[in-house]
Amino acid sequence: MPEKIHICIEVKNKFQKVDFNNVDEFLDYITPEELAIVEMLRSLVFQCIPNCREKLAYNVPFYHRNKNICFIWPSSVQWGNMKERGVRFGFTNGHLLSDELNYLDKGDRKYIFWKDFKNVREIEVDLLKSYILDAGKIDETFKKTLNRGKKA
Repeated sequence: MPEKIHICIEVKNKFQKVDFNNVDEFLDYITPEELAIVEMLRSLVFQCIPNCREKLAYNVPFYHRNKNICFIWPSSVQWGNMKERGVRFGFTNGHLLSDELNYLDKGDRKYIFWKDFKNVREIEVDLLKSYILDAGKIDETFKKTLNRGKKA
C-alpha cells in the first residue's frame, strides 16, 4: 500500500498547517496507524451516544448532542501539548466524570480530561465505553438545563 502524502492546504487557521472541509478529508490525511485508532474510537462513540453529531472543530472530530461531549485528536493534526505519536480521546466535560480509577489524564486542565492511545490494542473497550456512556448521561443533564433556560 503506498504511503500517504501530506499536502499543506491553504492556511485558514493560523495555529495549524491544515484546514479540512469535512471528516472524510480529515480521515484521508491521518496516518494508517492513527486511522485504525480513530475508526475504533468513532465506532465506540456512535455505539454509546446515539444521535450524536460528528463535526469538525479545530480540524478534528468533535461529538455533540446538547453540548460538545468528546473529541478525537490524532497527533498528526498538530496543536497543543500532544508530543507523542498517537491519538488523544478527550472529554470536554471530563471534570464531571467519575474517575475513581484515575484512568483519564488531566494535566493542568480544569475541564477537559483525556486518554492517549498509541495503538488499537491499548484501548480498553469496556472501560472506555463506560466513560463514554457516562459522558452521554452528563450531556442529557445539559438538555434539561438548556430547556429550562428557554422556558424562562
